[in-house]
Amino acid sequence: MVRIITIEREFGCGAAKIAAQLATRLGWKLWDQELTQEIARLANCKLSAVEQQEERRDPLYRRLLKSFALGSYEGNMGVYPVEMLDADSIVKFSERVVRHAAESGNCVIVGRGSQHFLQGRLDTLSFFLYAPRDEKVRRLIAEGDKQAHAEALVDTVDRERAAFIKNYFNVEWPNREVYHAMLNTRTGNDAVIEAILTFVKQKKPTEAAA
Repeated sequence: MVRIITIEREFGCGAAKIAAQLATRLGWKLWDQELTQEIARLANCKLSAVEQQEERRDPLYRRLLKSFALGSYEGNMGVYPVEMLDADSIVKFSERVVRHAAESGNCVIVGRGSQHFLQGRLDTLSFFLYAPRDEKVRRLIAEGDKQAHAEALVDTVDRERAAFIKNYFNVEWPNREVYHAMLNTRTGNDAVIEAILTFVKQKKPTEAAA
């Protein structure tokens, strides 16, 4: 029986709204912004600090600073502790929160590597949502973004996500074999939700995938 749905997505394709509407239809808990809040709580840091680094690799200068800090005598001895809210830390906290959410069941989890952390669970369905570039830009503009900013986000955010997935899970993004279906959101939110619900009605994810 399906108790968990993970949703990976291209930036701007409307996945956040679709996930929220899907969770409401199912009467399940949505783990999206709540995941970020819980990660921030565990890391004992500001929500904004987590939001800036989720699903992104550390920039080169930060990786170098981290390696120097960890390699120094003071760093090893803990004399001068260095703030390590970096991508490595975010991934560790994310896995912890995602697995906790999964154990509770009846939930929709958005991104944060959840499709990889929960891969192989027989009670989990995983979906990838995408859209053509012009559709993603249109959706972002409808949410209040300016044209140039929307285009810049569409062209850059997914590159960061791809690098993040490659770095931490050693697979190319989107790695199609991990998903039960890849859905184009240009068909509309309702159509995407109905397609996902069709999979959920199956008794087992393996049957749905077939």
